[in-house]
Amino acid sequence: MNSRERILSAISHKQPDRVPIDLGAHGSSGFSFVTYQNLLHYLGMEHLPNQVHDVVQQLSQPAMEILDLFGADVLDVGRHFNQTPGYWHEIELVKDYPAQYPHWFRPEKQPDGSWLAANKNGEYIGKMPKGATFFDQLIFPYKDDYPKNYSRMGEDMERAVWGGFGFTPYDRMNQPDFWNLLREKTIDLRSKTDKALMLSVGCNLFEHGTFLRRIDNFLMDLFLQPDEVNRLLDALMERHMGFLSKVCAAVGDVVDILKFGDDLGTNTGPFFAVETYREFFKPRHKQLCDYVKNHSSAHTMLHCCGGIYELIPELIEAGFEVINPVQISAINMEPERLKREFGKDITFWGGGCDTKTILNNATPQQVKDHVKRNIEAFYNDGGFVFNQVHNIMPDVPPQNIVAMFEAVKEFA
Repeated sequence: MNSRERILSAISHKQPDRVPIDLGAHGSSGFSFVTYQNLLHYLGMEHLPNQVHDVVQQLSQPAMEILDLFGADVLDVGRHFNQTPGYWHEIELVKDYPAQYPHWFRPEKQPDGSWLAANKNGEYIGKMPKGATFFDQLIFPYKDDYPKNYSRMGEDMERAVWGGFGFTPYDRMNQPDFWNLLREKTIDLRSKTDKALMLSVGCNLFEHGTFLRRIDNFLMDLFLQPDEVNRLLDALMERHMGFLSKVCAAVGDVVDILKFGDDLGTNTGPFFAVETYREFFKPRHKQLCDYVKNHSSAHTMLHCCGGIYELIPELIEAGFEVINPVQISAINMEPERLKREFGKDITFWGGGCDTKTILNNATPQQVKDHVKRNIEAFYNDGGFVFNQVHNIMPDVPPQNIVAMFEAVKEFA
């Protein structure tokens, strides 16, 4: 099998020729820029650039040499948009860790050692405190109250870090020819690789509520102001459906996976009861998935952190075919249990190595043993793509990253 066939086989619940692998194909499966530079040094590959494609989480875009070294089978479509001359410039946000950043990202260092980053309107919307390695959100546009109408929702969303700091290809959306360019470049990328292609579309619902209203307020609103929640979600869906229709028209027949996002869980279970999910989010998630199914050939992935065991049947019914990152350290998220109960109905994209306690603290041999046990639980009969649980943080030793991927190759 080639890489694309391997990924599609797994999603179809057919046994591939080997374990399919994702590394950095979206914003929850890659490297912190600190980790990436340490890895390049460890591998003797420091000639490769350290390019930070996600400036909020400070994630590096893995070079093709790294993806091929570790056997990755998936590519982010966005990487085909950011290699034009002048796209990158160098900043050193952390001492001894210079990296390349998109030309539009120009954070300013403060006297206390922190960094402030402004959106296109010059408003500071993100802050990286001294000693940190990612940017925190500073502004919650609807923190004090819901607006009377949502005529300015686009502008309001750009005051939150996830709306104000775009990532490729969407940092080019203001170009008049963007959708034609997206199609042309995606077709070009597909012609040059046999790797599966992934495009992140977001379309977050619960999370956008937390970005706009702030998480404590929005969680209370689900019970105290349900009418306002529905009004906000309806406004979001109007935007999401308009955006999704353009995505499907442009590349629905070219990309293999469309990745949605909505973190619905914590370490100890979902943020809310199953009934709350059914009331506010499931019908809207189903509308999004149905649209993709009816207007494209792409598969639907949901990035959803936390202990979401109780919600998985609902997500399957809503139409999601793939779930990521499979946070196996959270309650009720044991690999054997997930595979036994849901393995025929959804693909587990992740859960290959716990990044909370194992990848950062264990010995290389312990990492290998842990990875092989997880693959053993997930791999049979397809329905599994290897990925560590979320991004690899700065405290992870590079030798453990190498051991993790060696274990995947050694698995028989």
